[in-house]
Amino acid sequence: MGAPTDHRIVVESAEGEPLIVSDADGFVLEYTHSVEKTPVIETYERRGESLVMTRMEFSSYGAGLPSTADVNTTENDTFVFQPNDSTEELYVKPGRIAGHEIRFGSETYDLVALSDAETVRIYVTTRPTIFHTSSVWV
Repeated sequence: MGAPTDHRIVVESAEGEPLIVSDADGFVLEYTHSVEKTPVIETYERRGESLVMTRMEFSSYGAGLPSTADVNTTENDTFVFQPNDSTEELYVKPGRIAGHEIRFGSETYDLVALSDAETVRIYVTTRPTIFHTSSVWV
């Protein structure tokens, strides 16, 4: 009998070491825009082996934010964008000024501290994987 192959979301260090492994259906990435100094909230769902950004909230336009997208100002003067963009992997460069955090359900993790402000790769795995014991399971 083989090991289970349930889908898991993995947050991996630049060296390839898993930092967080989760069987959650998605996650929320929160940070402060480095130029605008305003909060940005990105919501992702796990769909099969892909990550899908289902929602982005931001309160001002700036570099890297969707300036020409169809957005709605519906919640406390916050722009809400629902792109449904799919990717197999997401690279995030946690910044000390931006203060990147990732939330799986009710658990929030400081990506800056976990990665020492180095790029992380976020992806879905379906194969049985043995993770280093320092990984955080959620």
